[in-house]
Amino acid sequence: MADVPNPPAPIAPTDVNLRDALEERYLAYALSTIMGRALPDARDGLKPVHRRILYSMHILRLDPAAAFKKCAKIVGDVMGDFHPHGDQAIYEALVRLAQDFSSRYPLIDGQGNFGNIDGDSAAAYRYTEARLTQVAQFLMEGIDEDAIDFRDNYSAEKQEPVVLPAAFPNLLANGAQGIAVGMATSIPPHNVAELCDAALYLIGHRDATSDQLLEFVPGPDFPTGGIIVETRASIAQSYKTGRGSFRLRARWHKEETGRGTWVAVITEIPYMVQKARLMEKLGDLVNERKLPLVGDIRDESAEDVRLVIEPRVRTIDPLVMMEGLFRVSELETRFAMNLNVLVDGVVPRVVSLVEALQQWLDHRRTVLLRRSKFRLGQIAHRLELLAGMLAIFLNLDEVIRIIREEDEPKEMLIQTFSLSEVQVNYVLDTRLRALRRLEEMQLRTENDALLKEQKAIDALIADPAIQWKVIGADIRDIRKKYGLDTKIGKRRTTFEDTPVTAADDLAEAMIEREPVTIVVTQKGWIRALKGHVADAGSMAFKGDDALKLSFFTDTASKLLVLATNGKAFTLEAAKVPGGRGYGEPIRLMADIDEGEDVFALIPYVPNTKMLVAGSDGRGFIVSQDDMVGGTRKGKALLVVDENATAAVLTPADGDHVAVIGENRKLLVFPISQLAAMVRGKGVRLQKYKDGGVSDAKAFNLADGLTWRDTSGRTWTVAGAELREWIGNRGEAGRLPPKGFPKNNKFG
Repeated sequence: MADVPNPPAPIAPTDVNLRDALEERYLAYALSTIMGRALPDARDGLKPVHRRILYSMHILRLDPAAAFKKCAKIVGDVMGDFHPHGDQAIYEALVRLAQDFSSRYPLIDGQGNFGNIDGDSAAAYRYTEARLTQVAQFLMEGIDEDAIDFRDNYSAEKQEPVVLPAAFPNLLANGAQGIAVGMATSIPPHNVAELCDAALYLIGHRDATSDQLLEFVPGPDFPTGGIIVETRASIAQSYKTGRGSFRLRARWHKEETGRGTWVAVITEIPYMVQKARLMEKLGDLVNERKLPLVGDIRDESAEDVRLVIEPRVRTIDPLVMMEGLFRVSELETRFAMNLNVLVDGVVPRVVSLVEALQQWLDHRRTVLLRRSKFRLGQIAHRLELLAGMLAIFLNLDEVIRIIREEDEPKEMLIQTFSLSEVQVNYVLDTRLRALRRLEEMQLRTENDALLKEQKAIDALIADPAIQWKVIGADIRDIRKKYGLDTKIGKRRTTFEDTPVTAADDLAEAMIEREPVTIVVTQKGWIRALKGHVADAGSMAFKGDDALKLSFFTDTASKLLVLATNGKAFTLEAAKVPGGRGYGEPIRLMADIDEGEDVFALIPYVPNTKMLVAGSDGRGFIVSQDDMVGGTRKGKALLVVDENATAAVLTPADGDHVAVIGENRKLLVFPISQLAAMVRGKGVRLQKYKDGGVSDAKAFNLADGLTWRDTSGRTWTVAGAELREWIGNRGEAGRLPPKGFPKNNKFG
């Protein structure tokens, strides 16, 4: 019976703290996500998946002049050799690099269906083909010349680049998006010609600030164009800190369609907005009546974007209509900027515009030095070979004899001519036809050229000034190829200030301005009569009701109501009932407290100052702008005591105030002694033993004090004659001049 081998001894269990184990594993996962997936390298602006795709295509020799190759082959090579993740994730990354509406400067030239701005996805990778673009070639420039470090791939069978040489400022030119663990990155694309100008300035001014670089890089340049509506101060702060946001809106223009009609045509939509989804959302808003100014929206796009928006009526202001659309749709978006990158490919950090460009420039200098040293090695090797060839040309007959007659010609040549083994192997591998006199002259010429090049490279390595000069020349070549005057380099995104109409009430835009007469009755009923009716008192009123006040305005105006408890309410003239009826109680339009009544109703005039006071004799100056409220509940304005009510609401137009009390005492004082407030009790206007204020009026002392008596006559007392009544706020005053109305009202 065969011997049964002893089973291996069981591994003894080890106690591990669960908290420590979870922290260790989660930290490893977080670092893997940050370093290997989400954040781009500050030097070449690429994440590992993008770098691996480009390098695999470089290995396949898919340069811009080569024939296209199936994306299935590319994805397979990337997944098998470098990126052991899902094939769809790799293909989606490849597709994005090829979309001209996603990448400002595409790194891959795609053939076939690579999706569109509507949001349609690309065809399967078995149908599409791809190759590298010229921009990708710039990123690869020098990769085979020891310009960068390589590391083992996931299986340690092949080598992959740690970073690309990046002769193109890809980080800022194409931007990046990514979400890691505990951090994220969001970098908008920029115009490469502007980046080159900023980089050249930074080379010459190493202590330059972000504000100075903004003279060259005014802001992002999105592949889909659009308009950035942001202040320069806000943009400067974003680039200084590396964090901020940009308000981006669609580009549009007004297009006349004849007979006074027009449409708004959108030709560019914000970055990363899908056109089909945008149209669907806009259609829903129109159907739900959330766009009262819009009549119809249709998509007439072909190769270029063309969204046509028809107004509901042709009298609408196009700016107002578009502002309404910007407020409620993705025609205006905010692009958040978070310049979070892997500094030196290792440390995740939010950088400024200066640091981002400096990272690229320092990397370019490292690449230049490594390529220069690699070239020096090639030159040294070639000079060694040339020295051996030139040595044998002086003794060609002896060399031929040794090769023909000696048993060990290699050893004999080394001993005879003091050649190295490399030189001897090169000589022995040389064809006889190359041993001509003409070849000797060419070798000497090549030797001299290599010595000259070697000297120049030695000088470059020793002098940083020469290094930056060479880097500057390379940047100028990029600047020339992708200049602002080229098709791909032309700036697509522009900058504008927010239109003044952005603050307008969009609901008012639908209201057609028509003159009306507002009529208010003693019992608090309100109605609007078409046109300006001069004699509103002759109208019929309900029951024993009578006219309280009337005034002219238009349907687009607001009305301010002051209740007896000091609360202010805002009504819209367009919503005041018209027709031949008696109107409606104001209480149906404003939530006036039970037991309170309407004290005054006036048309709203922006920037107009009013004098408001209670029957307790306290008041202040308030702007009508501060009286406007947005809800039916109104807003607190004048705080009155329990037994007091609102008693005065009059324009504060003048340099003096006249106050008459219920005790029939008149006081005149400078209006400057009154406080300007938004709400509150105010200050004492006049002193009373009994009763309170009856009326008040602001006037210019030079024009005199006027009033209207009960019979309709107008009285005027000149300013010089008011000396007896002029005092300071809070005094008692004295009996009014002869002819003052017995009802104690200025009329």
